[in-house]
Amino acid sequence: MPIYFDNAATSHPKPKGVAEAMLKALTEFNANPGRSGHASALAAARQVLRCRERLATLLGAEDAMSVVHCFNCTDALNLAIKGTLRAGDHVIATQLEHNSVLRVLGTLSARRRIDVTLVPPRPDGFVDPDDIRVAVTDKTALIVCTHASNVTGAIQPVAAVGRLARALGIRYLIDGAQALGAMPVNVNALSCDLYAFPGHKSLLGPQGTGGLYIAPGVTLMPQREGGTGTESLNPVQPAEPPERYEAGTVNLPGIAGLEAGCAYVEARLSTIMMHERELTAALYEGLVKMPGVTVYSPDQESGRAGIVCFNVGDLTSAQVADALNGRGIAVRGGLHCAPGAHRFLGTVERGAVRASVGHANTFDEVDQFLAAVAEIMHR
Repeated sequence: MPIYFDNAATSHPKPKGVAEAMLKALTEFNANPGRSGHASALAAARQVLRCRERLATLLGAEDAMSVVHCFNCTDALNLAIKGTLRAGDHVIATQLEHNSVLRVLGTLSARRRIDVTLVPPRPDGFVDPDDIRVAVTDKTALIVCTHASNVTGAIQPVAAVGRLARALGIRYLIDGAQALGAMPVNVNALSCDLYAFPGHKSLLGPQGTGGLYIAPGVTLMPQREGGTGTESLNPVQPAEPPERYEAGTVNLPGIAGLEAGCAYVEARLSTIMMHERELTAALYEGLVKMPGVTVYSPDQESGRAGIVCFNVGDLTSAQVADALNGRGIAVRGGLHCAPGAHRFLGTVERGAVRASVGHANTFDEVDQFLAAVAEIMHR
């Protein structure tokens, strides 16, 4: 079987229960949740609620109604950013952000609606909260920070940034795409108002799922309007969450699969985290010892998510990724939809190779991977 080291893009394999839950949703209670009062519709609604409650537990959120189902993390980030910002606002984000943040901000900026400041990381790859403090103006309405870089895996000081935002009364959004399900998350301890996440990465759910935590007292402008199954005479979206943000039919099979993935993670989070940390350490240590290989991920084990980013000799990242693919190893080369991170690394021209581990990877696979990289280096 191929060695799959592309879990930062989407996790594989999924636990067996994920597909089983999706099939059950399609065959046993295949109805529209919240739209009818018959038994199947009620069973579907209960499934949606169970997933919401499971997500709230993983987020450390006290109220499950603060978790909104979205189509993916990008959808959640669009809701959080566009639902917050108004003409003339100023937003601070980091240079490490994914295009799911940068393109939203770039579009709003191009329309001359907002001003954007991108704070670069320090030389060690971590953003300094003091640099964010310096960038604050009297028009700053939002601070956005990735929890962990999807390029280098560097875990950012999101709690310290949260304390700063809370002290200044500025709304704070965390992009948890590479964090939730891979490490403990507590939205209260992080002092965040908004936390966006995908379902298909470390939560081990299917693609087309994700969500947004919205803290109590935080109201966003909805980005979609339509049917909710409630307040049908109301000409505008209902005021109460989560219906305020969930117009249209939700992805019931996907949500069923996501709940199964979340249940698997919740029962094993500490074990998964330690296993992935040890695998990542083995990858990192093996690569840094190879002459001619440049590793961009942080050297401290506690500061990395399950990602090691590197280049081999003078080869492009595409050449290395293709050579590994030919040896039955799946990684990702390129810019990883995070151009600012590659400008920081100096890898815009050739990109970088990203190896990202998951719950099912093994140390034998790490050994095979390192042997393949050494072979490519000396071919």
